Amino acid sequence: MRVRWGFAAALSSVALIAAGCSSPPAPPDGGNSSSGEGGYPWHTNIVATTFWVGELFDPKADDGSQVMSTYDSGWMQNYGGCDGVMKSGTCETEQRTEANRYMPTGMTPKENPFYLDLPYDDVNDSKAFAERASVIPWAKDSAYAGREQDKSFSYMKNQWVRIRKGNQECYGQIQDAGPGQYHDKEYVFGSNDARPANKEFNGAGMDVSPALNACLGFEDINGESDTVDWQFVTRDQVPEGPWLDIVTTSQVR
Repeated sequence: MRVRWGFAAALSSVALIAAGCSSPPAPPDGGNSSSGEGGYPWHTNIVATTFWVGELFDPKADDGSQVMSTYDSGWMQNYGGCDGVMKSGTCETEQRTEANRYMPTGMTPKENPFYLDLPYDDVNDSKAFAERASVIPWAKDSAYAGREQDKSFSYMKNQWVRIRKGNQECYGQIQDAGPGQYHDKEYVFGSNDARPANKEFNGAGMDVSPALNACLGFEDINGESDTVDWQFVTRDQVPEGPWLDIVTTSQVR
């Protein structure tokens, strides 16, 4: 069963179009002091499902396609195409390997293939947008301060996240919102390890890309039983790894 969310128009077929990205911006310089390593709280035993750029999950749903994301109306085009393999006009996922640095086999991404979503859309969800400056821990940092009314600027997009599954640890950037909820501040930013508000699909609290799926050693390339621990980190806390081969810096578009 697939779980994919994001503010996207459903399309029955997709094209592969290349786009570029630029060099990394200055990282945010703050952190949540309420927890340990990395400065931000850990969120533990969270169900994580898999989604991918170009996926068509539910043609009848407004958020049933990953051709677009909540922060990028041309996500597939700007990413560089289907983050998987095209089969009969449909973008399907595929198993990734460490030998290939977890890259897709049929194209070279123009943005970071280590992407994920969390259920807080600070641009399109009216509740999240109204409260984002007081809820998001880094909102007052120099890279973000004063942008609370700017709908062309997201405080969430491109933020780095550390994800662990057993002994595996990988890093990714937020590029969409979901699953299923869009202003779940208690779960996303709380320090008490709250459970996700989403109750569908085994209570999933995160979608990860195929690259993260393989890097973390998920049992299923498209399932809903794998669990992870995660926390926000700042750019200077991100170690060397394949997640730094291509860094996404684009803002809302």
